[in-house]
Amino acid sequence: MSETRHDLQDLLNLMAVLRDAEQGCPWDLKQDWDSIVPHTLEEAYEVADAIERRAFDELPGELGDLLFQVVYYSQFGREEGRFDFHDVVHALTAKMLRRHPHVFPDGTLTSRRPPGVSAEAIETRQVHSRWEALKAEERAERASDTTGTADTDGAPASVLDDVPRALPALSRAAKLSKRVARVGFDWPDARGVIAKIREELDEVEEALAHGDHDHAAEEVGDLLFAVTNLARTLKADPERCLRDTNAKFERRFRHVETALAARGIRPQDVDLDTLEAHWQHAKQHDTPSAPALRGKRP
Repeated sequence: MSETRHDLQDLLNLMAVLRDAEQGCPWDLKQDWDSIVPHTLEEAYEVADAIERRAFDELPGELGDLLFQVVYYSQFGREEGRFDFHDVVHALTAKMLRRHPHVFPDGTLTSRRPPGVSAEAIETRQVHSRWEALKAEERAERASDTTGTADTDGAPASVLDDVPRALPALSRAAKLSKRVARVGFDWPDARGVIAKIREELDEVEEALAHGDHDHAAEEVGDLLFAVTNLARTLKADPERCLRDTNAKFERRFRHVETALAARGIRPQDVDLDTLEAHWQHAKQHDTPSAPALRGKRP
């Protein structure tokens, strides 16, 4: 007997029951817009982790958990008479149609570009430019629709208006710098960013020399922002770079622990020179276990 395959409507019905005042789940009934946000962020990271580990057998479940977050917010919107899941789907589809005139020239799902014009014939740079122009128009429209809100102070629409504050700091720094780079506020090449990194590091050292740890901490923030810019200049995702390095560090330190444990020793029982020797051995014999970690890393 084959297993019944559930569809999207089943999922929406399930959520409605979970939130039903009479028959629902006590935990789900207690949730609100704010309480679900941490779960949404966590699920997004678990999707990224499964992809980086190439754990494709886990991916349907992780993507389902992420989709469930969208369904959750849609249920909140439905209960408050704001919107429902179908509004979410409509808004997304309409936006994608609007942003892809090179694929859907009439802005409808049935429209197509003229025969003979292949995807290869379309300039990627022009597509990207058009995409950014459309996003800028959307930001301006949203800004004009916020009259009377706390964010409205008479200032013009900014290229930074919709960079989410809840993003991880590295990701948000990369997005902020990418946005301003598009309007010309950027270094001409990576060498300029490297010079900035050296400048910020000098300022950290100067603050430490004066015993001003608060100022040093502030300068460390500037240093991190500059390093994030270097990653962007190299077309690398800083979050991915740091996740890879975290994995590499963990892998190597576990090697150190294992080598010491084989001798019945704990890391805290040996001197730094011994730890460093084992660390260098770990570096020489390090073999990344996941495809996403292969290749030269800093």
